[in-house]
This record gives sequence, C-alpha cells and structure tokens, in this order.
Amino acid sequence: MTAAQGSVPCAESSRPWVLAATILGSSMAFIDATVTNVALPAIQSELAMSVAAAQWVINAYLLPLGALILVGGAAGDRFGRRRIFMIGAVLFTAASMACGLAPDAASLIAARAVQGIGGAMLVPESLAIISAAFPEAERGRAIGTWAGFSALTTALGPVLGGALVDTLSWRAVFFINLPLAVIAIAIARRHVPESRGDDAAIDWQGGALASLGLFGLAYGASVAGTTRWSEAIVYGPMLCGFAVLAVFLWWEARATAPMMPLALFRAPAFSGANAMTLLLYGALSGALFFLPYDLIRLQGYSAAGAGASFLPFSLIMGGLSRWAGAFVDRTGARLPLMIGPVIVAAGMALLAVPGIGGFYWTTFFPPMVVLGIGMTISVAPLTTAVMGAVDERHAGTASGINNAVARIAGMLAVALFAALAVGVFAQAVDAALLPLHLAPDLRSAVEAQIPQLAEAAVPPGIEGAPRQAIENVFELSFLRSFRVAMLAAAGLAAASAVCAALTIPKTAHEGIRPPRRPN
Repeated sequence: MTAAQGSVPCAESSRPWVLAATILGSSMAFIDATVTNVALPAIQSELAMSVAAAQWVINAYLLPLGALILVGGAAGDRFGRRRIFMIGAVLFTAASMACGLAPDAASLIAARAVQGIGGAMLVPESLAIISAAFPEAERGRAIGTWAGFSALTTALGPVLGGALVDTLSWRAVFFINLPLAVIAIAIARRHVPESRGDDAAIDWQGGALASLGLFGLAYGASVAGTTRWSEAIVYGPMLCGFAVLAVFLWWEARATAPMMPLALFRAPAFSGANAMTLLLYGALSGALFFLPYDLIRLQGYSAAGAGASFLPFSLIMGGLSRWAGAFVDRTGARLPLMIGPVIVAAGMALLAVPGIGGFYWTTFFPPMVVLGIGMTISVAPLTTAVMGAVDERHAGTASGINNAVARIAGMLAVALFAALAVGVFAQAVDAALLPLHLAPDLRSAVEAQIPQLAEAAVPPGIEGAPRQAIENVFELSFLRSFRVAMLAAAGLAAASAVCAALTIPKTAHEGIRPPRRPN
C-alpha cells in the first residue's frame, strides 16, 4: 500500500496478520504497566524506595508515553504507520532489557522513561493501522478483537511476572517483552501494509511543552505524599506545570501542524469520549496501583498469587471484548458507556470492603469479576467512539490523543492517589499512636516510616508487645488508606458514566464527525 492509498483497507487475507502484529505490539506496552504494578512492592523493598520514589517507576513510563504518544500518532500519519510501529517495538525492547539490567533506582527510572518513548510509538500506531486496514463496517469488531486479545495476552503478564518475582527476581519481569517483540516485528515486516495520513510537519515544540507541563504536575503531586500541599516544593512545580500546559494549548491553537488539533474537540463525541477516558482510566490506574500492595503486604499473598488475582478481570475482558465491539457497531456507544463505568464503580467500591484475611473467592474475586464486566462493556465502545469521531486520515492523531489522555490519567491518578493515601495513612497512624504513649524519640522514628506507606516497618529496638502494637497500627492504617483510595476511584468511574450521558450521541453515527481540516 502506498502513501496515496492510505485510506484504502488492505486485502482481506492480510487482516488477521495485521491484528496479530498490532495485538502483540500493543500488548508489550500494556504488559509492562500491569507487570510493574505486581513487581513494585519487591522493587520498593529491594531498592529502599519511599512511596514517592516508587511512583516514578510507574510515572517515568507514563509521562513520556502520555506526552509523546501524540507525536507518535502524528509521526505515523506522516512517515508511515508500520515504520513507526516497528521503530517503537525495537526501542521498547532495548529499554526493557535495560530495565532488567538496571543496577540502581536511577537507572531503572531512566530506562522506564525510554520504554515510555517506545510505547508512544507502539500504542497509537496499533489502532491507526487497524483503522486503515479494515473497512468501517468491520472496524468496531476488529477493535474489539484487538482489545480482547490484548487483554488475554496482558492477563498472562501479572501471573508470569509474579512467578518470576517469587522464583527469580523482579528484574526478570522486564524480559517478558523480548519474545513478543521478535514475533511482532517479524509479522509487521512481512504482512502489514504501509499506510499514511497527513504529510504535515511534526510538532516537536508541542511535544516538549506537553512533557514539561505534565512533569511539573506529576512531580508536585508525588512530593505531596511526603510533605504538606502548602509547601513550595509541592505547589511550585504544579503551578509551573499548569502554566506550561496553558502555553501548550496556546501553541496548539496557532501551530501550522499541531500534534493535538484543537478543532477535533468540536465534535461532542470526541471531546466527551476523551473526558470519559480521563476519568475512567484515572480511576482504574489509581485502584490497580494500590491493589498489589494490599494483596502482598496486607493480605500475605505471594507475588504470583497477587498476579493471579487479576486473571478474572483480564480473562473476562479477553473473552467478551469482541462481543462488545460488535455490539457498539449495531447500537452506538452511549448505552454501554453509561452502564459500564457504573459497574466499574461498583467493583471498586467492593474492593474497599475486605478487611485483613479471608478467602480470595469471597473477598477479592467478586470485585475483580465486577471490574472485568464493567471494563469490558466500556473499553471497546469507548475506543470505537473515539476512532469513529475523526476522518481516517487523522486516525493516528486521534488514537494518539485518546491514548495520551489515558496514560496522563494514569500518571496523575498514581501521583494524586498516592498523596491522598499517604495523608490518610499519616492521620490514622497519628491517631492510633496516642494510646500507646511512646517515648518522643520512638514516636518520631515510627512517624518517619509514614512515607513508606505499605512498606512501613517497625524501627529497630522496639520489641515485644510494643512492636506488635505498632505493626497492627501500620496494617490498620494502610487498610484505611486503601479503602479511601478505592472509594475515590469509584467516584471517578461513576463520574465518567455521567459524562457519557451528557456527551455521547444516542446512535452509532450521530454527530460524530469533526471539521474535515482541523487546525
């Protein structure tokens, strides 16, 4: 397929290969999010990280992924979607090897940032390649298949990653990408046709402004977990971040080839679906950041057991997402996008119910099933609504915007939820220590552990009954902070359902096309 044929679907015989390559490629990016969550308690413990530092193992990946995914989508439209997809796969794989070999926290965080750059090429091109390869009548089913199989492959990541953490080391989880990358690159090279959209310049200035602005927000929010919000180290970076993002919007409105064409947001379905994405994926990312800590540190699960606990969620999505994609082709996205997030909110509220102990099947299995059903109903219709709201020649840009919103939502949610959890944890610890009447120096040593959150440990020199009492204080205080975080996530998910009711068209094709040439 030549550049001039970018809007013509590929041959029917090539379409299964297109799906295979894009599923494997995007699964690498998705796996590294879920695998890292399961491995994070072990990483934090071995490298003696505070919860604020541990956030950057996640956010160093999500920051460039969220900020540069817009550039990655536009680059595919200009230089060729298959080409950018393959470059992203190579870069992501090299960075994954660097993560596995990282000698210290700084090296790990740096390698994670490079992974994010590779993911910014992989993820938007996966959906853009599908949109270019499949005719509109089959696109929803194809996207549903992509979502379903991506969930199935991703489902194995936490389980295998947890087993590797238990039997080898957390470093081994980053090598999961290697076989996936080899297969994806081979298929793409041989079977995926090249396609392009606009031949416009790349908005590097916009990418730099978005990265700087988001870094300021993420840094300020992460520091908030270790100090007061009134401190300059918190509000200073955040105010700078907001200011730079304001400049970013100003630049995008005037750039000749913006990476985020603001006119796309004139379509109610496009702007509404992206607002939904911000709320729903923020809720999911915030919840899944804390869940492994609860399972491993509070409930006593092994890393493999914590990874296996995600299986109902992922397998339900994998088994039913194809149906959800086909369903939206017939009925439109509004109804499932109103129902799905409400079910997600119910699942997150259920995660706040278990105490310490109990059987998995009666504590965490039911909410994971409910979460899986809710996200299955939501994801494929949400993605299809976004991709259907733009002309095919802007598919890479639209995919980049939506995926950027999802990753930015995750980054901000991890930082803000962590700050919320540490604040609740600190209050609970302070209140619980009062009846213990500890000596001032011991109390100070205990309070110094608060930034560690789930990794908080009783200071040396405290033994016997006081030690057991402080361990109980830490456990119950973390349980309280976990419950508050889950309820906050449930609130965000419910808000996304309200957003759908207000913005998503009632029928599949009502009012979703933006102006043909956004500026």
